Amino acid sequence: MKKYLQRFHIKGGIISPGELQKVIAMAESIGLDALHFGSRQDILFPTTNENEDITADHKNFDLAIFAAEEEQNIMSSYVAMDIFPSTPWLRGTTYLYILEEFRYTPTLKINIVDPKQQLVPLYSGELNFIASTHEDYWYLYCKIPGIEQEYFPVLVYTWDIALLSELIQKEYENVASVVELFELINRATTLNHRTIQKKLTIDFHPFPYYEGMNKMLGNKYWLGLYWRNNRYSIPFLKALTRFCVDNRVGKICLTPWKSFVIKGIPSAVKLELEKLLGQYGINIRHSSLELNWHLPVDNDYALALKKTLVLNFDQNDISTYGLTFAISSDMDRSKYFTSIIIEINPTPGNVNDEYIIRPTFNVLYAKRFNPNSRSYVSYAQDVDKMDLPSLLMELTQKYFENLGDATGDVVKPGSLNLEEEKVILEVHQCQDCFTIYDPSVGDAEANIEAGTFFEDLPEDYTCPTCDATLSDFKPTSMEFSEK
Repeated sequence: MKKYLQRFHIKGGIISPGELQKVIAMAESIGLDALHFGSRQDILFPTTNENEDITADHKNFDLAIFAAEEEQNIMSSYVAMDIFPSTPWLRGTTYLYILEEFRYTPTLKINIVDPKQQLVPLYSGELNFIASTHEDYWYLYCKIPGIEQEYFPVLVYTWDIALLSELIQKEYENVASVVELFELINRATTLNHRTIQKKLTIDFHPFPYYEGMNKMLGNKYWLGLYWRNNRYSIPFLKALTRFCVDNRVGKICLTPWKSFVIKGIPSAVKLELEKLLGQYGINIRHSSLELNWHLPVDNDYALALKKTLVLNFDQNDISTYGLTFAISSDMDRSKYFTSIIIEINPTPGNVNDEYIIRPTFNVLYAKRFNPNSRSYVSYAQDVDKMDLPSLLMELTQKYFENLGDATGDVVKPGSLNLEEEKVILEVHQCQDCFTIYDPSVGDAEANIEAGTFFEDLPEDYTCPTCDATLSDFKPTSMEFSEK
C-alpha cells in the first residue's frame, strides 16, 4: 500500500521532550508505531490517506499542526552547537532568540547556519543566513525562485533576520534581482546592516561522526541516535522522552540526516540511559559506512540500493570516513548537499511489457569533495548497478589521495577510460546575446580578474558582446569538459 507523508515542522530542529511527547501521543492516536524524520529537521507522519483527512475517526487529533504544502521549515545548525566546531561569537541562545522572532509562517526555505560546522548544509535553503566573523552579523546567500542566485549586498544583523525574511517573502515576486530586492526593502524600512569587507570563505573539513554517547564540557554527555530505515519506534521514543523529562534534559535536536541528538545528559544518569538503550536493542555505534547517506524518505528501492553498496564497502574494507553520499531521482542538483551523488535515471516510457528495462545511474561528486562548493563533477553516466560499487570505491580512494590538497579538483574514472570529464558550474548568462560570464575566467578586456565572482562585479559592468547590464544576466548551470 502506498504511503503519504505529512510534515510536522520543528522550527530550527529544536523540540522539547514535552512537545515531542505530544507529537508521539498524536501519532499513537492514529495507530502509528513509528515516526520518520525529514531532511529539513522536520517530523513526518506516514499515513495511507492521500486526502490528508486522517482525523475523521480521531476526535483528539489536531490536523492543524501539520504544515501546508507551501509552508517551509526553518533549518538551523543549533544541533551542532557545543559538540562540533563553531564561530567564536555564536551561542546556542543566539539561535533561540532568532527563531523566537519568527512570528510568521515561511514559504521560503530558510537556513540559519554556522560555517564552521559540517553537519547542517549551508546552501540548501532559499534564504541562507551564514554567520560572519563579525559578531551578530550574517551573510545572506539567496536562491530565491525566479531571481538570480547571489549574496545579499550587505551583512545582516542578528535581530533583523526574521523581519528581513518576512519582507523578502512579501516582495521577491515584484523584483528581478537580489540587488533590486535590497534597494526596495532599504527604501521601505531601516535595518541595521553592515558593509561586506571580504568574501565569505568556507574551509573544508571531513564530515563528522554524529552518533553514539560522547563527552561534552561540564561533565555532561551528548547522544546521537540513528535508525537505518528511518523508522523511530514509538515505544522507544516514549521511554526516551520520559527519561529526558525526569532528568531535566531540556531539548532534543533533529539533524538533516534523519537522526537526532540529545545534549546535556548529566553524567550521573549516563548508565541509566545506556541501560534504557540496551533494553530496546538500540545500536549506537553504526559504522560511518552506514551513517552518511541522504535517501528519499520511505523509498524501499533507495534503501535496498544503499544496503547493497554499504555491504560491498564493508566486504572490501573500504573507509568512507568524512564522505557523504546521496541517492536521488531528482535531477535538480541545486538541492544536493553531499560529497558523492548517485542519480537514478528515469526508465523510458511506453516500453513493451515483455522487456525488462534495468535502471541506470549517474555518479557525480562535489568539487574537491566539498558539499558546500555548489559545483558537481560528472564522474560516470548511464552505468549499470553492477558497476556502482567499483566506481564509488575509486572515488573514495581519490578522496583520500587528494584530502588536504586544495588544487585536487579533477579525478578521472580509470575503469571507464574516459579522456575527459564534465564539471557542472554555476555561471551567469546574458539573456540578450547568451554570452556566459565564467568566474574562473573573468573578463580581461574589462579588467576583471579570473576568480572574480559574479556578485563581486562592479555595478557598471556590462556584457562584453552586447553591453547589457548586470540585471540582464541570469544564473544557470553548465557543463564544461576538463582534460
